[in-house]
Amino acid sequence: MKQLLECVPNFSEGRRPEVIQQITNVISQTEGVRLLDVDPGKSTNRTVVTFVGAPEDVIEAAFQGIKRASEVIDMRQQQGTHPRMGATDVCPLIPISGITAEEAVEYAHKLAKRVGEKLGIPIYLYERAATEPKRQNLATIRAGEYEGFAKKIYLPEWKPDYGPQEFNPQAGQTVIGVRDFLVAYNINLNTQSVRRASSVAFDIREKGRLKTEDGLPWGKKVLDEKGEPIREAGACKSVKAIGWYVEEYGIAQVSANLTNLDDTPVHIAFEEARKSAIRRGLRVTGSELVGLIPRKCLIDAGNYYLAQQQVAGGVSEEELVHIAVKSLGLDELGPFDPKKKVIEYLLEGEGNAPLVNMNLRSFTQVLASDAPAPGGGSVAALCGSLAASLGAMVANLSGNKRGWDDRVAEFGTVGQIAQEIKDRLLFLVDEDTRAYNSVVEAMRMPKKSEEEKAVRKAALQAANQYAAEVPHQIMKTAMEAYEVLGYLAKEGNPNSITDVGVGALCAHAAVEGAALNVEINLPGIANESYVKDAGASVDQLLSLSRKKRDHVLELVRKVMSA
Repeated sequence: MKQLLECVPNFSEGRRPEVIQQITNVISQTEGVRLLDVDPGKSTNRTVVTFVGAPEDVIEAAFQGIKRASEVIDMRQQQGTHPRMGATDVCPLIPISGITAEEAVEYAHKLAKRVGEKLGIPIYLYERAATEPKRQNLATIRAGEYEGFAKKIYLPEWKPDYGPQEFNPQAGQTVIGVRDFLVAYNINLNTQSVRRASSVAFDIREKGRLKTEDGLPWGKKVLDEKGEPIREAGACKSVKAIGWYVEEYGIAQVSANLTNLDDTPVHIAFEEARKSAIRRGLRVTGSELVGLIPRKCLIDAGNYYLAQQQVAGGVSEEELVHIAVKSLGLDELGPFDPKKKVIEYLLEGEGNAPLVNMNLRSFTQVLASDAPAPGGGSVAALCGSLAASLGAMVANLSGNKRGWDDRVAEFGTVGQIAQEIKDRLLFLVDEDTRAYNSVVEAMRMPKKSEEEKAVRKAALQAANQYAAEVPHQIMKTAMEAYEVLGYLAKEGNPNSITDVGVGALCAHAAVEGAALNVEINLPGIANESYVKDAGASVDQLLSLSRKKRDHVLELVRKVMSA
């Protein structure tokens, strides 16, 4: 798997676009990295930048960004509502794929050493890269902020991990480390009071607040048997939060960092803030995402709010994301475009699924052209996706049927399974064309020398095998749709029974069509064992598909004649 590392530096400038542009330019111009997001905040006077790439390329881009920030930001002039200690305040590395946290820590040390030695900026390592336990927490390192470091840095216990033990008046200090994916998330309140927003923040953050006898923040503190103040934990584990006022919006917010999304998903943090606000006579009006968010966060939120509405949850991913955005009010302060804010969508891009992203007319016109691809394999995958889509539709109609309220969760699960099958088959629509193109590319490879012939032969064998494996996968995936359709033929809304029948016909068209594409590629594969096994599997799937198709159609006709 290709190694992919994400970097999310926070620069202490959010008001001067020309300065921000200088920093992001040197990052985006670094070969091998992709700039995903630039999120400036005027009140915080801070910009969160997100980019990804191969580890070495990411380290180079991070160094160039830190260097340029140290040249164009003067911390002696910087003011904002967000805590900060340097021109590049914090620069976390996040392992995305193909790289372990331990490997990412090595890159963090490499970057920290280079910045400290080449730029003369004091560097502290935090989270997984921390060199001692007390430096794991960013807030602990940053305590006292930029101004406090004028004295703090000279204390023996605050010697930097890299760079000089000397206060840098212009660039300040920087924290570099490795952490899990963090969601920076602000929750909007219908108040301008920082005190009230802070109360909500204390209610939801894991750290909570100090316990008082009368429950008021300024009341007498309750002490334990050792005379230490007792702290009341907040509602949300792995959540850090503060209250602040955002002048550009004219509202107070709860500014939260969700450091472990398994402990506290975004929608749970939002709901706990909403409950706290209501208790205090306030109202949560929406929320704001700073930087990017994993796709799973919005899908989970969409499913959560559908369940709250007692609506079957077997809807498309696009609809789940839309429900999440509206339920969380992510578009209250400005437009929210999932394609620009969800990390997977940014990495995938429309270019990776050119056929699926076409409208029907465009797809059929491309299909009808004199180009050999897309062809039957892609159409077979599309037929399978249509079978699964019909299953999802019937599941949703069944879950929302009047009088079947107690079966919402049942049909929601069936619908989700159908949606997942549909999405895998949609991926195979484009993948079949890519597999065909790989065969064409291999055939066009030079074959003048013996070495070139050997390379071409190996490439052609690999391409032919993959061109057989993709339609084979289409067959196996389309077969899964029968389980959904068979269940719905027996248990689903009888008013939609013909849709189940059409789904079964589409599923078999996918299986039989894909089988032809497997069979035509097998003669070009030298691996006799693979050819034999694949041929046997195709025959078995074809036979089973015919039986399942006939069984579902029999059930359909039985319901129709009842």
